[in-house]
Amino acid sequence: MKSVHFLFTVVHALMALLFALVSLGLLWIAIGKGWSTLVHGFNEESTLHMVEAMGVLAAAVVALQISQTVVEEEVVRDASIAGPTRVRRFLSRFLVVVVVALAIEALIATFKGQEAPDNLIYSAALMAGVGVMLFGWGMFVHLNRSAEELEPDALQEATQEDDEIHADTDVDTEKDTGATPVRAR
Repeated sequence: MKSVHFLFTVVHALMALLFALVSLGLLWIAIGKGWSTLVHGFNEESTLHMVEAMGVLAAAVVALQISQTVVEEEVVRDASIAGPTRVRRFLSRFLVVVVVALAIEALIATFKGQEAPDNLIYSAALMAGVGVMLFGWGMFVHLNRSAEELEPDALQEATQEDDEIHADTDVDTEKDTGATPVRAR
């Protein structure tokens, strides 16, 4: 059973690495779009190209955040996402990035819609979808809080893991920089 669990950890680490590589590729594409706009000068089309570069950057952030979440939750913590606290934290980390990326896509669609006003309905629908996602996410967090109260041990365990991970990170930071970390409580 331990070998199967180790295999899942390796697969999660590989997926996180692939997401990070995709993020770097998207970053390269966004840099290319931005550089091309700067080289060719600013005009009416350059605004659209810069907003498109921003959309690609948002996708890169989504990929990188997914990579970081998978590494922290599945590889470093080696924790099962079974309790309400872990589910809420995992989904919240994921949804915040998706909502921001979709909002940026709606902004891009709005800029593109200026060329063809008939397409503005799609950007409005996308923005409405972002609103629905935010509402659903807020309801999930609100309703999940009551489930967390039924399992206070799981919340305390997750908090202790956070403190241990932050303590390990702070020790590494002290070694690298010689600085004493300052953390708000």
